[in-house]
Amino acid sequence: MNALTAHLPALQVIVPMLMAPFVVLLRARNLPWVAATATSLLAFSIAVRLTMIVTDGKPVSYRMGSWAPPYGIELQVDALSALVLLVVTGASSLALIGGRESLAKVISADREPYFFAAWLLALAGMAGIVVSADAFNIFVFMEISSLASYVLVAGGPDRRALPATFKYLIMGTIGATFYLIGVGLIYMMTGTLNLADMELRVHEVADQKPILAAAGFITVGLALKAAIFPLHVWLPNAYTYAPHVVTAFLAACATKVALYVLLRFDFFVFQQNLIGHEFQFAAYLMPLAILGILIGSAVAMFERNIKRMLAFSSVAQIGYMMLGASFVTATGLTAATLHMFNHALAKGGLFLAIAAIAIVTAGCRLSDIAGLARRMPWTFAALVVAGLSLIGVPGTAGFVSKWYLIDAALELETGGAALVALILVSSLMAVVYVWRIVEAACFGEPAERRAASVPPALAIVLWAAAIANLGFGIAPGLPLSLSATAADILLGHVQ
Repeated sequence: MNALTAHLPALQVIVPMLMAPFVVLLRARNLPWVAATATSLLAFSIAVRLTMIVTDGKPVSYRMGSWAPPYGIELQVDALSALVLLVVTGASSLALIGGRESLAKVISADREPYFFAAWLLALAGMAGIVVSADAFNIFVFMEISSLASYVLVAGGPDRRALPATFKYLIMGTIGATFYLIGVGLIYMMTGTLNLADMELRVHEVADQKPILAAAGFITVGLALKAAIFPLHVWLPNAYTYAPHVVTAFLAACATKVALYVLLRFDFFVFQQNLIGHEFQFAAYLMPLAILGILIGSAVAMFERNIKRMLAFSSVAQIGYMMLGASFVTATGLTAATLHMFNHALAKGGLFLAIAAIAIVTAGCRLSDIAGLARRMPWTFAALVVAGLSLIGVPGTAGFVSKWYLIDAALELETGGAALVALILVSSLMAVVYVWRIVEAACFGEPAERRAASVPPALAIVLWAAAIANLGFGIAPGLPLSLSATAADILLGHVQ
């Protein structure tokens, strides 16, 4: 490992964070977008290189200032964090490359530097959460990414984004506060913030009641950040009224990062040290996952605003991830982490298609896209591919993770068949709401004739996402390998 490679975990965060204030100084039109896109692509290349390293050997550890943990700040990248880094940096890069014209319509020239600076801060914050091995630094990066995300959601001209952002801010602040209270309780009892050291010291605490309280605070706080049902109330409006490209970025990765921290904390710190926590984890998450899958899918079936429909679909898809994690088995955790990756591909592709459609339509309701497929056939073909992946049709990425989820459910001694039926029924519900989009676009009569021209860059990244959904459905080797390794890492910390 050469000198530059050794610093990659730190560069994953430092590069976008240092570029953010520089972007603010760029006043020429489109120059902030160029700088932000180049920075995001560099961050993606760093994530790819880190992924290559962790698939070939042990996790990558980095000591800030050469101070040894637990006294120094440690950054660490393993298979699980590499998978999430690919999602975060890849979603940011695709959204920025394809979103130039879409963002130019809603972001004025004088606000452009601040908007893209906030984008890079959101990217740096989410990357920092993923690579940090320190509980308090996770909170710091969580606040950086959250505050920047609020700016992004409110960045468009739609005034309805302001109350949506306010709700997002309030709920996000509550979630972060709960997490910080939990970390404070653990620090009070163990005297450490390093996750690996915390894992070793928690079981030495004589009075476990503060640790149990910390587990509750942290789990609920992160569940709120991850929009786990019924703590999802901030998500539908935030996704609906944010600029379309922002929705594509955040829908692909924001909740995944919170789920990552939830899994990391619960399996690294609590599962091994708290007697019965495995059962408590499953008993808490499985009912919420089931309700999220059913209610999220049911609401999506009756929504007429496409972005809101897909937002409630995300609530259901988060339920799939939590259902797999609640099994606390190798197959279940593989399915959960793999679905984090595959859902990002599908939902990112769908929202990129919405961004393309919004360039030539007045709104995002089903009536607004009536007959549009006949004038934008390639755009809607890509949308259909992403929709099939969301459903879980064989040959798409979504099918692979749902297949593993069904396999994990069948491994259960009791209730496995009922959970398989739930997965199949919810997939049929996904067929219904995806078909409503296809039906309106293909068979509806347009109210007026408009020119339908999609910017080439947006068309390219849209089809890149569509091809990725097909490619990782046919050859899922890389994400499947990372997910299986991540499952082994998580289960290695269970009693």
